[in-house]
Amino acid sequence: MFSRKVETLSALPEVAKELISTFPNERVFAFYGKMGAGKTTFIQSICRELGSRDNITSPTFALINEYNTAKMESIFHFDFYRIKDIEEAFDLGYEDYIYSGSYCLIEWPEMIEPLLPEKMVEVTIEVSEDGTRQISAQTI
Repeated sequence: MFSRKVETLSALPEVAKELISTFPNERVFAFYGKMGAGKTTFIQSICRELGSRDNITSPTFALINEYNTAKMESIFHFDFYRIKDIEEAFDLGYEDYIYSGSYCLIEWPEMIEPLLPEKMVEVTIEVSEDGTRQISAQTI
């Protein structure tokens, strides 16, 4: 189990490093949180921690972005917010990505929940009234 309170954006790189080191053998991370909770911003920090210098943006319309690390390893970033039905995930070939052994960072996983792998890291971002975030994660 992983849980950290994040008070400022400057804390995200350290929290990203801790998250990755807490789950060193996991590659699929599903990010849950309300709109504006900071999922994309946190994923940017995770990608930096994994060694990507690419422009990390939300794949809201493309559904998937691929980033590369300095070692030319792939990181796949999904955003299923706008998916209309689960068939779109099949059309995208989600299985090729999810089971590739590469990092897969998934925003709005609840839209494709029946397709998620049995073992993954569930990351939850909750926003407090004071604007701080509580980031929790566990393997499921």
